[in-house]
Amino acid sequence: MEGVPHEADTVSVGEFTFECGESIPDLELAYEAYGEFTGDNAVLVCHALTGSAHVAGRRRSGGADTAGQARAWWDDIVGAGKAIDTTSYYVVCVNVPGSCYGSSGPESRDEDGEHWGTRFPPVTVGDWTRAQRRLLDHIGVPNLHAVVGGSVGGMNVLDWAKRHPDHVDRVIPVATAARLDPQIVALDGIARRAITSDPAWQGGDYYGEGPRPENGLAIARQIGHVTYLSKSSMHDRFGRRSASRDAARDTFPVDPAADFFPYRDVESYLDYQGEKFAERFDPNSYLYLSRAMDNYDLASGYESDAEALAAFDGEAMVVSFTGDWHFTVEQGEDLAEAFRTAGARTAHHVIESDHGHDAFLVEPDRVGPPLADFLADGVRGKSVTDTRDDEERESEFAPVHTSLFSD
Repeated sequence: MEGVPHEADTVSVGEFTFECGESIPDLELAYEAYGEFTGDNAVLVCHALTGSAHVAGRRRSGGADTAGQARAWWDDIVGAGKAIDTTSYYVVCVNVPGSCYGSSGPESRDEDGEHWGTRFPPVTVGDWTRAQRRLLDHIGVPNLHAVVGGSVGGMNVLDWAKRHPDHVDRVIPVATAARLDPQIVALDGIARRAITSDPAWQGGDYYGEGPRPENGLAIARQIGHVTYLSKSSMHDRFGRRSASRDAARDTFPVDPAADFFPYRDVESYLDYQGEKFAERFDPNSYLYLSRAMDNYDLASGYESDAEALAAFDGEAMVVSFTGDWHFTVEQGEDLAEAFRTAGARTAHHVIESDHGHDAFLVEPDRVGPPLADFLADGVRGKSVTDTRDDEERESEFAPVHTSLFSD
């Protein structure tokens, strides 16, 4: 992003007490910021489960450690002249506590120089929001024009509307929901069991010269990856084809009968994805972050989702994808209805896509226009659509007239 100011740093925000009641003496947060802050143009981007603060542009040396993520995860959306235009907005992305990309987490070290491991306090999405607020205070950003994020990053967005309704004008939760459904919670639980059942996990104390639980983490990633793809996209991409002859079936142990049967293309793909992920991510962090996602419930502490959002009087654009079964369109509609009931001007923008949950990352041509228009003009943005018909939608903007002769 030539010509656009860019900073990447890791800062200490002091002692931090987590929602579980435990604390650490010094919370470090890795962040990246793009553009220039003018007082009212800050946009916070919340990353997904295994993302980092490196949302756009080329990674610079001396910043947060994003090994394995040299390519920015939303570079098609964030940047000069892109949907989240860094020549107009001051864009900030913070690596969440519990992760392994620069912020404090299980892999980081305590005051004695020892890896925290599973002694690190359990983290919640609420902890992420509170940590982000602390980081924004540190860099001098009191209020946000918008908060945007996808997947569990979208839950992070919802938490901002719930916890800091006076600090943000517009929220864009993408491919997310107020809570996970039981099927995804079940799959996440199996994924965590894959990690903790790996003999190399050693109760979370695997840091050092010994082996890491890479097989368990790779399997966990494979389970997660299947939930990110739609049934139709998997059929079109892999079918039942056998893998190419040079594909190696040696990532995991196999049974003797395997030689009789073909090694499928979809198996090879998942083995590759799992192996590469295990090289760059910390298994304990996967346990911590996935539990935070599974635990999140927008209505926690309130009677309903709408009540949790009652103090938010800004605008919301919920974005859903038709092929996403991780966070469905129906869940998106429930979320949009909660915003409407709470009194926020709301649009539920549904994108036709066969890509599944990953669509928010791989279809910038469909995600970008409504996102850019909503940032600029709110729910009246020209590319912003809603699941309600035009008459219902326009009634939201109709002035309220009170009769002088009413009782």
